[in-house]
Amino acid sequence: MATAFASEAAHIKDTGNLTVPDIARATGANETTVRAWLRDERSPSGAHAERLAELSSIVERLVRVMQATYVPVWMRKPIPLLDDDKPLDVIAAGDYRRVSRVLAGLEASSAV
Repeated sequence: MATAFASEAAHIKDTGNLTVPDIARATGANETTVRAWLRDERSPSGAHAERLAELSSIVERLVRVMQATYVPVWMRKPIPLLDDDKPLDVIAAGDYRRVSRVLAGLEASSAV
């Protein structure tokens, strides 16, 4: 049976169309480690677990306001409201709330 974190990593990959390199970039883990999470051979802890949970939250919100196939593009591109930082890098730096605030604006505009 998959651990919660293995399931979460798979959920991010499937729901948000993010690649192993994307997940590694956002969590600060290396790609081999992310693949081990996906195979349920290892479970993230500490900062990696925090970043994975934050990434999951962002992905779940993004698929409500844009097509899932666009999520990886949005996560990799410079966003003016993030001072042209890329969301994957902002999450990796532990500043999930900056991305969340930008996303709140997208959510508000899509509700209109």
